[in-house]
Amino acid sequence: MPEYRIGSAADIPEGGKLVVACGAHEIGVFRFGGALYAWHNSCAHRQGPVCQGRLFRRVIEPVAEDGTVRTLAFAEDALHIVCPWHGYEFDVRTGAHPGNPTLRLRPAEIRTDDENVYVSV
Repeated sequence: MPEYRIGSAADIPEGGKLVVACGAHEIGVFRFGGALYAWHNSCAHRQGPVCQGRLFRRVIEPVAEDGTVRTLAFAEDALHIVCPWHGYEFDVRTGAHPGNPTLRLRPAEIRTDDENVYVSV
């Protein structure tokens, strides 16, 4: 499996991404919670350029003790990639769609050394 140096770890800020060409593949590299995650830039729904989509915290509905819902909020522990074609969302850490865990992004192998980030595809 070919390995590509995609840049410095400092090039990817917390909550940010870098989409790079690795041979014939496009890979999105994301940083969340201090960790790096790499996914092929192909949505599990209709193969759109998912890694070029926006990043949002997962939307939650806090339920009060009386069972009412008054607002929406954003989860601090989950970041989603939103595909620009049809709005499908995927967890940056797992690649799974939150409503249908059988829909998943295809992972790319990622590693770092002292300063550099490498992806294998």
